[in-house]
Amino acid sequence: MSQGIYHVDIVMCIDGTGSMVPFIEAIKTNALSFHSTLEEELTLASKTVATTRVKVIVFGDYKTDANPMVESPFYVLPDENDAFSEFVNNIHVSGGGDIPENGYEAIATALKSDWTTEGIKRRHIIAVFSDAPALPLGERAGCPNYPTDIPTTMADLSAWWEGTDQTFGGTYSTAAGRLIAFVPNDESWSHIQAWNRSTTVNKVDGKYNEMDMSEVCATIVGSFVGAEEEQ
Repeated sequence: MSQGIYHVDIVMCIDGTGSMVPFIEAIKTNALSFHSTLEEELTLASKTVATTRVKVIVFGDYKTDANPMVESPFYVLPDENDAFSEFVNNIHVSGGGDIPENGYEAIATALKSDWTTEGIKRRHIIAVFSDAPALPLGERAGCPNYPTDIPTTMADLSAWWEGTDQTFGGTYSTAAGRLIAFVPNDESWSHIQAWNRSTTVNKVDGKYNEMDMSEVCATIVGSFVGAEEEQ
């Protein structure tokens, strides 16, 4: 296998509350063309990808939402385009409660995914989409269905991301990891701005109406820039 060929996994963590309807509808509309759009952007960037897998995590608030964290498997694109499209089309936005959502729990859940171990060059990309502040990690720990297998502090979550704590298992590679957060310019999201290999794209109210898959894919491809994997 050529050393210039990537194996790419993308986990899309999407705020599934009511205010995100415009973006989720855009995801639904573009689900079947997501792979081809991504491939076009990769070609423009002179990148070659052997396999692309996409997973979706829809998150809300463990206190106010009946289904605060819904997780799909990885879909191999374009082979499993139909299954990916079916999952996305079944996303139903609801709730929102007191506005802040469990975005950091979604990132922790994403990190525990069964990431690809194929090839020499990989990308393990987490893309977060929310127009709400993030609840402090662990604030909803007393709520029903709150996960017990994730970090309880931001320092611990950062250690997962940076690879200084790999006790959570899984196949996440620090060198391959990239985080892209399309989130409000809110202090609650400031923690991830200090992480290595992290990019924040601040979105303000209403801007998700203007966002399309080309912008998302171009930003994802832009995250390829940086140190190459050594494994």
